[in-house]
Amino acid sequence: MKYIFPNSVRSDFAGYNILTDFYHKTKGLSFREIIIDFRKTSWFEANLLAVLGAILHRIEHEFNKLAIVNLHSKVKTLFQRNDFLSHFGGYKINDFYHTTIKYKRFKAEEEKLFTDYLDRELLAKTTMPDMSNQLRKKINESIFEIFNNAVVHGTTKNIFTCGQYYPVKKKLDFTIVDLGVTIKRNVVGFLEKDLTGREAISWSVKEGNTTRQGTIPGGLGLSLIREFLKINSGKIQIVSADGYWEQVKDEMIRRDIVKEFPGTIVNLEFNINEESYYYLSTEINEDEIF
Repeated sequence: MKYIFPNSVRSDFAGYNILTDFYHKTKGLSFREIIIDFRKTSWFEANLLAVLGAILHRIEHEFNKLAIVNLHSKVKTLFQRNDFLSHFGGYKINDFYHTTIKYKRFKAEEEKLFTDYLDRELLAKTTMPDMSNQLRKKINESIFEIFNNAVVHGTTKNIFTCGQYYPVKKKLDFTIVDLGVTIKRNVVGFLEKDLTGREAISWSVKEGNTTRQGTIPGGLGLSLIREFLKINSGKIQIVSADGYWEQVKDEMIRRDIVKEFPGTIVNLEFNINEESYYYLSTEINEDEIF
């Protein structure tokens, strides 16, 4: 079986539909050779390798043989610099330009490794927006809650991550993916209401909403980072089941994905085209950011 990726795969509605299409074209296959052909692809946003890697891991887990072929030289170099190809039969090269956030697969129990990775690969980047140490710690905790949500609510065994600094576009994208239980399934089961994927995501991102039982708070953990990215003029995208949700400043975009994604994708996009300094209000009230 051969799948040929198109010319461009980006962190947008069209790009997520391409990746969900790839998932469905390979779903249910076992003991097959699956060729992933990039002959047409001149641009593949590296943070989306978290999504592609999650799908390829599932393909290999179902006893298929993978072959990644016809990579254009620039695309191949990028996939080598962020360690992606080394997970699928290739090799890695040094990231001389320090623009990558390494592709990683974390097991559900590797919480400490994940938080260390966040500090080292993302938050310590000189290209990240300038912020106080306390705010940096809070953002780490907020992103970790996304990881923890995948483990607790998604009941997944693996979480996939990757990111990239795009110097021309002045943005830094970081993507977290799991192939566990979808947000839609969790929220519909909890509320006992028939919701679309985008409606379920909209419910889950509201502060205070959670499907976690008991006295331990839970949810997507996006309250603080949503506020930060709103002020930063960044972006958040969430894809789960048939739902697509995006926040850009004060605007919310909700759409239906053509084919369901069997898990959850969270993409955080930081705007680095500015020289602002961010900190928690008075560094005492930790619910506000300037």
